[in-house]
Amino acid sequence: MRKLFALVLLICSLPFTAHAAEAQRVSNDPVLEAKVQSLSEVLRCLVCQNQNLADSHADLAIDLKNQVRDMLREGKTEKEVIDYMVERYGDFVLYRPPLKTTTWLLWGGPFLLLFGGLAGLFFMLRRRREQEAPPLDDAQHAAASHLLHG
Repeated sequence: MRKLFALVLLICSLPFTAHAAEAQRVSNDPVLEAKVQSLSEVLRCLVCQNQNLADSHADLAIDLKNQVRDMLREGKTEKEVIDYMVERYGDFVLYRPPLKTTTWLLWGGPFLLLFGGLAGLFFMLRRRREQEAPPLDDAQHAAASHLLHG
């Protein structure tokens, strides 16, 4: 019975086993790798939840890091690489997008949600206070006491 239970557990755990991605290509040039690392920290992984390329192990992040490495090998500057990524993927690819008319919602949205939530809470509490039942008079108090105590 124990062997059967262990076999069932093993079979059930198979879908949850980890699949390792291919190892990253690493250049022999430490200066190039330092530039790739610094650019990977300012570029966002497009498929992850708020991770930069340096922290992500997603296939797309690995591809983008390799693309950054290739562009730097070709002699492009860090600014040219960033400009290319922004042109191709938009400001979202920047881990800290610039404040401009197209990104003001990214920067101000959390504050708008916070103030909207506080305003809603304030009005809800005020309405609840206004809707409180008036105090009982003596006759109502006596009737409630009679119901409770028989």
